[in-house]
Amino acid sequence: MLKVTLLGTGGMMPLKDRALASAMVSVNGRQVLIDCGEGTQVQLRVNGMSFKPIDGVLITHFHGDHVSGLPGLLLSMGNGGREEPLLIAGPTGLGHVVDALRVIAPELPFEVQYLELDPESPAPFTCAGLKIAPFPLKHSMPCLGYRLHLPRPGKFQPERARENGVPMRLWSVLQKQAAATLDGVTYTRDMVLTPPRPGLTVVYATDTRPVPAIAEAARDCDLLVLEAMYGDPDKLPRAVKSGHMLMEEAAHVAADAGARRLWLTHYSPAMPEPELWLDRAREIFPETVLGTDGMSVDLGYRE
Repeated sequence: MLKVTLLGTGGMMPLKDRALASAMVSVNGRQVLIDCGEGTQVQLRVNGMSFKPIDGVLITHFHGDHVSGLPGLLLSMGNGGREEPLLIAGPTGLGHVVDALRVIAPELPFEVQYLELDPESPAPFTCAGLKIAPFPLKHSMPCLGYRLHLPRPGKFQPERARENGVPMRLWSVLQKQAAATLDGVTYTRDMVLTPPRPGLTVVYATDTRPVPAIAEAARDCDLLVLEAMYGDPDKLPRAVKSGHMLMEEAAHVAADAGARRLWLTHYSPAMPEPELWLDRAREIFPETVLGTDGMSVDLGYRE
């Protein structure tokens, strides 16, 4: 199971009922935070979440509404007794930006590990048991989207194990690890399991214009979270100029990707009622939902 929670769905500035950009992906008791706008630590508390299980923070880009909550979050982690290292990943220049923010949080009881990603060709990595594939977006500064995939191993088949001569004492072992050796003979996982089954995939992309890389990353994904800065089609020139998307453009991306569902987020503070434009998006992609602060979903495997 994989849980996704929107902590903040606002862009540019916080509003009374709309915190700044942040989302949490939780799996098997561990967590990965995506972006950390101002007040993210408050949103974590409001949603009953702890700082301790956070293994990594994924930063899309360095505009203030996506990173200004980092000092407070780091201090709260330290005050909570964290000692385990924390991974922070983001575009090139990440270390310089976070070090500058840490002027007010210079001493922490845990190590902060930076993973700087080339904005043009970012390399995949793993965190909290998730395979994470960053991809380039089109904004007014270097910006990354993230594809988070939870793999699912094949199904155990006793008859397969017997046919391959795998000793029974290794059956449970090979369901947990890739290979095991007994009496000088090495047995592998594929000797007891079917091929890997479809896992779970979440894709998060903001701030950006529509680019092919989003649909490619989100192909057949379980949940696509996209920015929807504007709803009014008359705002298209402004969206193009600032590197943002309209709701209907996000819906087109979801349709092109064949996503199972679309959550919209990162609304302009000048758009207090995004629901006015939802029908237009649903005409393009019916499984479109307006994201709200605190909204969450538990994603289950497809059978």
